[in-house]
Amino acid sequence: MSVSYRKRVWSWACFDFANSAFGTLVLTFVFNTYFTLSIAPSESEGTTLWGNTVAIASILIAILSPMLGAAADAFGWKKRFLAISVVLAVLSTAALYLPGKGDVYLALTLFSLSLVATELSIVFNNAFLPEIAKKEEHGKVSGQAFALGYAGGLICLLIALVGFLPEGGDPWFGLSREGGQNVRATNVLVAVWFLVFSIPLLFWVKERRPKRHPEGFLVVARQSFGRMADTFHHLREYRQLFWMLIARLFYNDGLVAIFSFGGIYATVVFGFTFQDLMIFGIALNVCSGVGSLLFSFIEDRIGSRITIVISLVALVGSTSVALFITSKAAFWVCCVVIGLFLGPNQSASRAYLSRLTPEEKANEFFGFFAFSGKATAFLGPLLYGQMVAIYDSQRAGMAVIPALMVVGMIIFLLKTREVSGEESVASLDKE
Repeated sequence: MSVSYRKRVWSWACFDFANSAFGTLVLTFVFNTYFTLSIAPSESEGTTLWGNTVAIASILIAILSPMLGAAADAFGWKKRFLAISVVLAVLSTAALYLPGKGDVYLALTLFSLSLVATELSIVFNNAFLPEIAKKEEHGKVSGQAFALGYAGGLICLLIALVGFLPEGGDPWFGLSREGGQNVRATNVLVAVWFLVFSIPLLFWVKERRPKRHPEGFLVVARQSFGRMADTFHHLREYRQLFWMLIARLFYNDGLVAIFSFGGIYATVVFGFTFQDLMIFGIALNVCSGVGSLLFSFIEDRIGSRITIVISLVALVGSTSVALFITSKAAFWVCCVVIGLFLGPNQSASRAYLSRLTPEEKANEFFGFFAFSGKATAFLGPLLYGQMVAIYDSQRAGMAVIPALMVVGMIIFLLKTREVSGEESVASLDKE
């Protein structure tokens, strides 16, 4: 039975609703802070260990994404790879319930596995965009998916706040506050959420079959290395795409650092409690969802490139101000601005890439989209953690974020230009 266009689009977008819970609760607001303050020996050491772990995971993602993307392009395996990565992400995230005080390396190992699996699943989901959406609607569909993702993160945060981390009363399911059991249980909530809302994509979005290849799995595995080298060569032929990915190497590092350390920064510098973090996360997700939704209607009119530039200016300004302020109220204002422009930046980057990418190379180039986000993504978390270790100051770590974004913005402004939905990729790069 054929699936309608609208149903395919919303099934695809639902995956953003599914995976956003991981980024919101595990990576940004709850588990990272719990690890730093309750599992690690000290706040400073916990921040450094967390940064190093995110850096190592980012390198693994950078290596695996283009190789698996190239294999998925050639042999039609992206749905298979997507399903495997979702299962691994769900199991390892649920297992984050287990580590308690002092279980540093168990916690970091499970977190690394869950982060790598989640990011790989997003790579394969992104690669479906050219297949499921009309090219002239890539910006709109991508933006609405990000808005839905922030809504998912928001709802999951609300459930965590009310049921697992209530300020008064007992947590649900007989969970105890002793030993942080109720905090650790939020990882199980994320795992169930991820699994349930991944189902529409896995059932209702069909993968286009490529030409069949007679080679076996081992041959395919070896060929993926050669295809990765070919992708480097092909990217150099698409100059706009190449420079967009180079620029994103830097500005995405800043985003990764925001996601990795935002909750820690708020807790250590401004004294946020877990309840404060939940409210903080809810507000940030509301702003991010509103920003993504608003820009989804105007991005196709003003262009993905202009949207990226506007968002970067706002993000650089707000993170720079957050370096120096001491007022909790002023910090909230900065966070609202960051929230409003996080979603549009990510959505416009995905849409800009989809417009520049030949359909037959979608998985291959979207693998490198993840590569551009992860190849140097270890720098942001690593530099943040090292700056905290050297200066014993979260503000010193925060200074890394606007610096990386400025470098990315300069490259993007100098080396790219807008491309319309109907414009030929080949003609664009001949100019």
